Amino acid sequence: MNNISFFAKGAVIGFSIAAPVGPIGVLCIRRSLAQGTVTGLCTGLGAATADAAYGAVAGFGLTAISGFLVRQQFWLALLGGAFLCYLGIKTFLSKPAEEAASAEGKGLLGAYLSTVALTVTNPMTILSFVAIFAGLGLASSNGDYGSASVLVAGVFVGSGAWWLLLSGGVGLLRSRVTAQWIGYVNRLSGVIIVCFGVYQLATLILRRGG
Repeated sequence: MNNISFFAKGAVIGFSIAAPVGPIGVLCIRRSLAQGTVTGLCTGLGAATADAAYGAVAGFGLTAISGFLVRQQFWLALLGGAFLCYLGIKTFLSKPAEEAASAEGKGLLGAYLSTVALTVTNPMTILSFVAIFAGLGLASSNGDYGSASVLVAGVFVGSGAWWLLLSGGVGLLRSRVTAQWIGYVNRLSGVIIVCFGVYQLATLILRRGG
């Protein structure tokens, strides 16, 4: 019964952290429209995997790893911001026909891995998990690795459930969207993603300068 409670709490945390629409959400929506639900879901599962990894760091009380990530947050954020700018420009320049052709094979793996990398380079993710787990008294400081494992599994399922809902919902609209509209979506998504990247880089520079 205790494990069910831990799983449920983890699922709620994972869903809540994934739900706010940021650059990953925009990317998932764009890929779901351009390449289909499966590619959009793979994009979301990449974020869910990174969420679960950071949840494990917080849940298992891996202070050495979390401390290292916090100390390196400037460089991680710098890398993430630069990657967002690159991804936004690439998205802006993408053509619908080319994207449809890459919807399988390496396209799915690439969608998954690129999102894992993008989410991992966001230092706020680990800080969010540490804060939430500590606030709810869920950090595993007593060596109960079984409960921590169930908690992390819940985080992955909760986060994955959000991405399934988002990619599935957007995928239902795909048949009604023309290639011209996908082109517009690419340009709009590209601009939004670049803005996220520029904002992150500008924030870093201002904090560094201050």
